[in-house]
Amino acid sequence: MSSRRHRPCLLALLALAPGVEAARPMITDDARITDPQACQLETWAQLREHDGREFWALPACNPGGNFELTLGGAFARQDGAAQSGAVVVQGKTLFKPLETNGWGLGLAAGYATQVASGQSGGPYFYLPGSLSLADDRVVVHLNLGATYFGDTRETRMTWCLGSETAATERLYVIAETFGLDTGRPSLQGGLRYWAVPGRVQIDTTVGTNLADPHGERWLSIGLRLISPPLF
Repeated sequence: MSSRRHRPCLLALLALAPGVEAARPMITDDARITDPQACQLETWAQLREHDGREFWALPACNPGGNFELTLGGAFARQDGAAQSGAVVVQGKTLFKPLETNGWGLGLAAGYATQVASGQSGGPYFYLPGSLSLADDRVVVHLNLGATYFGDTRETRMTWCLGSETAATERLYVIAETFGLDTGRPSLQGGLRYWAVPGRVQIDTTVGTNLADPHGERWLSIGLRLISPPLF
């Protein structure tokens, strides 16, 4: 059973645009995809200090080979008023699947819009790489890519670096940093717990954007559901 459970790195980097914060355990993607003929649903709520709320759902399915399709989005509220949501369409494949005590590499590409941006967004791609250490008790992930920001009409390099460390058989500590090719990065960390191993996962993180002069922080709480093969 795949242990993949990461929000695409690009979503967080789109959120680094002015006026929007980033969150979600875990933002850094890995060199895994959903199991063949299975689907997963990642949902989470992001709560910001100044009464900002985002609610996300990202269903993903692997129709039976080396390809995962994600189609989902979000809606948001600020100071009690509804804001424009976000849409994400992404495909992902692997050049080398991640193996225990080995490494993996993949490619993800798609189109995403920003929350509270009037559906402004653009295409993107990134290379997710992963390294397994100590029989998967520690896994390190690195994402490198680029995205086109439709509102400013510029292409920016993107990066994410994260780690997962097993505290117990079911509980993991996650930590990461991510950013664009210029400016200060964001940081976040938290916990991930398998309520039902391989099927139901609960996670939470806290984080901050170091580029924000006000040092605004966020809290993210999520639920991930994984199906057995459906067909």
